[in-house]
Amino acid sequence: SGYALGGRDPVAYFIARQPLEGLPRHELRWGGTIWVFLNEGNRAAFEADPEVYAPELAGCDPVALADGFVTEGNPMIFALYDGDLLLFHSEINRFLFLADPQSQMGAAKGNAARLGCVGRRGSNP
Repeated sequence: SGYALGGRDPVAYFIARQPLEGLPRHELRWGGTIWVFLNEGNRAAFEADPEVYAPELAGCDPVALADGFVTEGNPMIFALYDGDLLLFHSEINRFLFLADPQSQMGAAKGNAARLGCVGRRGSNP
């Protein structure tokens, strides 16, 4: 689609607890990426504090990172953990993460810088 999160509204993950399609009339460029939103309210919330809503680990799958490699997360397979949006490559990886989130996240963050998955998706052009 050319949009961050495949055109899903990043704020909707937190409000509706599901990936919902954004509308091109509510788009915003942040970090070299175009984001779309369901409505102006969600767009304004993101614009006020994008680091809250953009995917953690630059959108990389935390289970793959914990294992020492990079796999891009799928915006349809997600979890909210410790206030962060995490994307997973597969339902299996999501399950594995949720079975032991603390150690998975610790290992993922330990490998993230070395593997180029630091910060929030969209925060680096």
